[in-house]
Amino acid sequence: MVVVPKKQRSKDKIFADRKTLAPILSGLKASGKCIVLTNGVFDLLHVGHTRCLEDARSRGDLLVVAINSDKSAEALKGKGHPIVAADERMEVLAALSFVDYVTTFDEATADAVLEHLKPNLYAKGSDYTLKTLPEKDTLKAHDIKAVFVGDKKSHSTTKLIQQIQKLKKK
Repeated sequence: MVVVPKKQRSKDKIFADRKTLAPILSGLKASGKCIVLTNGVFDLLHVGHTRCLEDARSRGDLLVVAINSDKSAEALKGKGHPIVAADERMEVLAALSFVDYVTTFDEATADAVLEHLKPNLYAKGSDYTLKTLPEKDTLKAHDIKAVFVGDKKSHSTTKLIQQIQKLKKK
């Protein structure tokens, strides 16, 4: 009889409460693993998202993606957002092989997530710089290095929504 190990399922990567993820990451970091954290709304996942996520993952051993909660996404993007609920956005992200853990946050910025999870690296898209990064003071206070990932921003959920709306009008 051959025993085939069970592969990690997507739902096992999801930590709705980041407090339960923190000790796992702390242990992995203590064992020498480089933890990369990125964040965003990730509504209507598109190629720009996947390019950023793959690039972020290539910078370390593990990638943690923190998504804005529905409440936080609406405050950030406006009424009618997000299109896809947080639990579904987390499930889609967790299904990606290069994403190791997914969590969520309610705050306007990722400062609290960074303070709590203490990654080695904080990855943001190429549309940011160290000067424009809202979390720059938190990074400095916790000795977390910023890395800018992905290609030039030419894809967005907003553009996808606009394209869909144009199609509906035809």
